[in-house]
Amino acid sequence: MLEGIVRNSMTKQGSKSLRRDGYIIANIYGKGLANINAAFKRNEFIRTVKNKETVAFDVKVDGNPLKVVVQEYQKHPITSELLHVDLMIAQPGVVASYKVPVTTEGTPKGLKNKGLFIYHTPRVLVKCTIENLPNSFHLKVDNLDTGDNILVRDLVMPEGVKCFLDPRVPIAGVIKAK
Repeated sequence: MLEGIVRNSMTKQGSKSLRRDGYIIANIYGKGLANINAAFKRNEFIRTVKNKETVAFDVKVDGNPLKVVVQEYQKHPITSELLHVDLMIAQPGVVASYKVPVTTEGTPKGLKNKGLFIYHTPRVLVKCTIENLPNSFHLKVDNLDTGDNILVRDLVMPEGVKCFLDPRVPIAGVIKAK
């Protein structure tokens, strides 16, 4: 479980001091709950997020265990160093917006026809409760030829999960190489 500290100082100088010491600044919030200003060790946070198997993961701040989801993060424009992250508490029974990753299986046949496989939308925005949240949307891309796409309307949504993206939005496809 990832452990963090509560930030006492909300000043710019306090944030710079924490970043210098190897921390990443985080805001933790939830529907009807008070915001928590926290900080996590940068390397531990990145390792936890990369190795998580579900969209939601556990953190412990000030002795309180919380199940959170990454909503947004900010990187330094030049160094791409992670600076700030917004974490939403995944509350049971509360409908919220989540970004679910898309995974693929297979090799598209369009690659033999000088095509390039690209992700148009690597994460799909859905609204549901944390109990109904899928870990990922798994796509089989073996039959994609040059010019073919998998659209949002082609996804199979589990019960209780709604996607509010336009059904014509492509998720993955094979484009013709120039």
